[in-house]
Amino acid sequence: MTKQMIFVNLPVSDLDRAKKFWTDLGYEFNPQFTDENAACLVFSDAIYVMLLRNEFFGTFTDKQIIDTAKSTEVLLALSAESREAVDALVDKAVAAGGRETRDPMDYGQMYQRVFEDPDGHNWEIMWMDPAAVRG
Repeated sequence: MTKQMIFVNLPVSDLDRAKKFWTDLGYEFNPQFTDENAACLVFSDAIYVMLLRNEFFGTFTDKQIIDTAKSTEVLLALSAESREAVDALVDKAVAAGGRETRDPMDYGQMYQRVFEDPDGHNWEIMWMDPAAVRG
C-alpha cells in the first residue's frame, strides 16, 4: 500500500510571524519548499502544513479567503503522546502569541485543548488513551 501524505494549505497574513510562532513551538520547516511566499511546516514524515502568504494563497483559488476573526474554515486536530504533552504544546502556543479558545476538555480516555495561532486558525491538540483506541 502506498503511504499517503497530507499537505494542508493555510493562508497567513505575515509569513515571518507565522514561521517564528511555529519555530517557538519547536517545529521545523523544510527549506526545499520554503521561500518568500510559502513555508513548509513539518509535523512528521507524512504531515505538512504549507503556510502561504494571503496573496499567494489567492492564486490557488477563485474563492474569497475567509476572515478568521469572523469565520472558521477548518479545525485542525493534532495528536500528542500524553496529557502532559498536550498541556506543554498549548502552553507554548499561548506564550508564543497564540490564544487558547476553550477550556480543556477531559473525557477520561481523551484529553483536548484548543488554541488559535496568530492567523486565527484553530488547532485542537489531543491525547487518547491507547487502551481505549484498541477497544
